[in-house]
Amino acid sequence: MLRRNNTKGSPGMADTQRPIQHAPDRPWIFRTYAGHSTAQKSNELYRGNLAKGQTGLSIAFDLPTQTAYDADHILAKGEVGKVGVPVKHMGDMAQLFDQLPLEEMNTSMTINAPAAWMLAMYVALADERGDDRAKLRGTTQNDIVKEYLSRGTYVFPPEPSMRLIADMVSWCYTEVPKWNPMNVCSYHLQEAGATPEQELAYALATAIAVLDKVKAGGQVPESDFETVFGRISFFVNAGVRFVTELCKMRAFVDLWEEIGRERYGVTDPKALLFRYGVQVNSLGLTEPQPENNVYRILIEALAVTLSKRARCRALQLPAWNEAMGLPRPWDQQWSLRLQQILAYETDLLEFEDIFDGSHVIEGKTEELKEKARATLAEIDALGGATNAITHMKESLVGAHIDRIKAIENGSLSVVGVNKYTSTEESPLGVGDGSIQTVDPMEEAMQVRDLANWRATRDVKKVNAALDELRKAAAENRNIMEPSITCAKAGVTTGEWGTAMREVFGEFRAPTGVAMVISSGGDEEIEAVKAEVDRVSDALGRRLTYVLGKPGLDGHSNGAEQIAARGREVGMDVVYEGIRFTPAEIAAQAKEAKAHVVGLSILSGSHLDLVRETIAEMRKQGLENVPLVVGGIIPPEDAQALRQMGVARIYTPKDFKITGIMGDVVKVVEKAWLATA
Repeated sequence: MLRRNNTKGSPGMADTQRPIQHAPDRPWIFRTYAGHSTAQKSNELYRGNLAKGQTGLSIAFDLPTQTAYDADHILAKGEVGKVGVPVKHMGDMAQLFDQLPLEEMNTSMTINAPAAWMLAMYVALADERGDDRAKLRGTTQNDIVKEYLSRGTYVFPPEPSMRLIADMVSWCYTEVPKWNPMNVCSYHLQEAGATPEQELAYALATAIAVLDKVKAGGQVPESDFETVFGRISFFVNAGVRFVTELCKMRAFVDLWEEIGRERYGVTDPKALLFRYGVQVNSLGLTEPQPENNVYRILIEALAVTLSKRARCRALQLPAWNEAMGLPRPWDQQWSLRLQQILAYETDLLEFEDIFDGSHVIEGKTEELKEKARATLAEIDALGGATNAITHMKESLVGAHIDRIKAIENGSLSVVGVNKYTSTEESPLGVGDGSIQTVDPMEEAMQVRDLANWRATRDVKKVNAALDELRKAAAENRNIMEPSITCAKAGVTTGEWGTAMREVFGEFRAPTGVAMVISSGGDEEIEAVKAEVDRVSDALGRRLTYVLGKPGLDGHSNGAEQIAARGREVGMDVVYEGIRFTPAEIAAQAKEAKAHVVGLSILSGSHLDLVRETIAEMRKQGLENVPLVVGGIIPPEDAQALRQMGVARIYTPKDFKITGIMGDVVKVVEKAWLATA
């Protein structure tokens, strides 16, 4: 626990004997999470953002890169360059950092399953440029547990995945000592509905699992373990409930020091610091009245900057219009300016912690710590984070169900959504160019680039490097240097991923929606349930809804809520999780004798994937089965989907899930019973 000196000082002095006011502290790192289309276009965006005063890079990779597929893989179709930048090989990595001095950059990579590969290419690029590895600064997210729980860009099973993380942690502290090999990420836990105590406990349990794995691996001498502990960083979420979120950060600080001292015997105060970066909450950004998101973002930013004792080390803010699509450079600039005004125009960096001594803040912080300790004890009793994945996933889905129902019934207010919904038309985002879009021809260009890359490299060197990589993986040797050799030989992201899959296998995480759900007597749910029963009787069997997530989009929170609510109203819902091809979803629909098929797509690839799913359903003789689609879908794309034959389109503004299920019942009745 943190100890504070409560000895009273002279007037004008804090109780810690330090001046109340002082020269401004150094501000946190200003980041903008960005990347799209191509390495060249993303590089131009980065250089532009840095010129505007951004002080660190935060790389968004596209979904094929995040899941270790090449651009020409069947699952990559429609996904290339949509939610981030494709990095297929060393050529892309070199283009991405063109004219950017690696030794001076602070680079954050939001990458998990292939984190070792992305860092290997980054280090290989530094080697080829003649940069000193020891001067490289930055972070790889590299948190696979939260991928199983909330984000979905996992590849390998838990044990080999944890082994890869431990390899990176063990290698980085000597080879790239300023690099954070793991950024324990609670951000997506909150996006999946986590309560504050769940976010605290699940993140800390993940860090414990990694540190225990490093200890057991024997690559780090006991004398160096304190250094390794000090290189673990965190990436957290800050929601709009300001006091609770501020106290959550203070609880993180205390609990991390407690774990370091009591579990691992760490004594160095610097190593015990809770070092964290933040992206403030995107879950709470609204499509209705999106201009209100600016206020939400500011309040959330204050929660992680006002408390000096628990101030973030780096901050990236979403743009006001991210609930509608990719933000434009101007939108990103607006978010950056918010950080700069906060840091340079206000006086918040000139004072000691303004919340120390507040009985309200201390009381709430202690409450969160106690709840987090209890949750940690539950996870420990199950054998730690990797053994508790199913339990944690079901708990997250349950917490999100509670949150969604609170919004639906109005007990949780969201201005512009379920409260004060009348509005003037916004002039901020209208007409062509109101959101960033990716040219659909970019994917074909990426596939051609990939073919050219393969044709011009030394195949013998590639094969030899891949053989050594497989051996290192199979023999439990550290994976980093063989991966760096692969990068220099010209191995592609998909080839690295294939080699690892051959040794480690693949994994499909639990969906978290297997629990039996009761309506609790909710009148709207009971009414829709009665309609499901009526239509099921007319159909001669239970109304069957096949729900699929085609492509590589791992944002499954919405699909899980639809699946859970569908079961709650009495439908027979088939939902197998993420990452299926359109052909596989069509086959599921045929096997289940689906009355309706639903697709959930949030990656911007809806046009391609819906078109292909419709074609596959026709091949299976399912052309009369209605198709409904949900996701972040601009109005012009919605019109195109309707022309393809999509029966209904649901976007974030359709927040009443029970109403959606009632609408789906009508779609089924019209399709199957209207002419009966």
